[in-house]
Amino acid sequence: MLHESDSMNMLGATRRVVGIIPRRVRSVRQVHGDGDGDGDGEEALRFYKSRGQHILINPRILDTIVRKSAINPTDTVLEIGPGTGNLTLKLLEAARKVVAVEIDPRMVQVLEKRVLQRGLQGKLRVMKGDAMRTQFPRFDIVVANIPYGISSPLVIKLVYGATPFRSATLLLQKEFARRLLARPGDSGFNRLSVNVKLLADVELVMDVSKRDFLPSPKVDSSVVIIRPKGQVPNLDLHQWRAFTRTCFTHRSKTLGASFKQKGKLFDLFKISNENDDSSPHKGDDAQDIGRFTSFKEKILRVLRTGGFEDKRPFKLSLEELLHLHSLFNQAGIYFDHRRDPKCDDRFDDEGDDEDDKEE
Repeated sequence: MLHESDSMNMLGATRRVVGIIPRRVRSVRQVHGDGDGDGDGEEALRFYKSRGQHILINPRILDTIVRKSAINPTDTVLEIGPGTGNLTLKLLEAARKVVAVEIDPRMVQVLEKRVLQRGLQGKLRVMKGDAMRTQFPRFDIVVANIPYGISSPLVIKLVYGATPFRSATLLLQKEFARRLLARPGDSGFNRLSVNVKLLADVELVMDVSKRDFLPSPKVDSSVVIIRPKGQVPNLDLHQWRAFTRTCFTHRSKTLGASFKQKGKLFDLFKISNENDDSSPHKGDDAQDIGRFTSFKEKILRVLRTGGFEDKRPFKLSLEELLHLHSLFNQAGIYFDHRRDPKCDDRFDDEGDDEDDKEE
């Protein structure tokens, strides 16, 4: 969560660490802080700073996370990056079952040892691997301390995934959490904000000081709860996400200025023609100056008639963006290759141009 993941992309890694950093590798004696004399108080482990491995040491925060998650005794809880199990042990006491996804085999070994010593091994299933490449089994809720490097794709994987769930309680970098909570016009309102708000509501639970971790990271964190909406708009989600990617590439520019860019117009022209079954023109249509000019005028006409030409994406409400998306589709303008099932959106909210200045 608190540091970008390295080339190994240790997506399930924990942040539970104590100690000094010799040559970017932490060689530590981890304190679990159980306080109950169960004999597993210390484990000699090596932790990697580049993988964002830090320990949340404040028991009050851990207890609050579990309490605010409103876990039922019949629930199956999905935990991403359990590490050595400080949060996992508390989840096991509250839930029927915990499914923990962890990529670091050393963490898995310590986690399973601690759970065995508590006699809770029958309630835990450990899935060893990359959280972003793992197909999650059925679960009721998510409770997790998320590595910063996978925050955006993991949130999208959960919210847009096929598995329904009741809520997700996540400990995230504070700045990232503010994006999820941002409203139109806020400095943090971007493509991620819009895509999450389409399908879910987000609640701030608390901020967590960097002093609650060992070693202390450079930034503070926040706990949020994401709750999927009961009713969502009926639309093609691939088209919607491609549409928001196009709009928010330069989120502070007016839509009129953004859609006049030749490269963007060329891409949309080609996509719209390929998606139009009635069009006799395929392949080389972008070289037809007359049709390309007509297409450009059609896009600008949609923006003008809808009153969007002089508006900026980050100031538009979800309802306004849905309306604009509908107007484009009605005009035969598409933003993704509908025929290609492999043409999927990785969703990288960092593509937003945060440095755009007001014009």
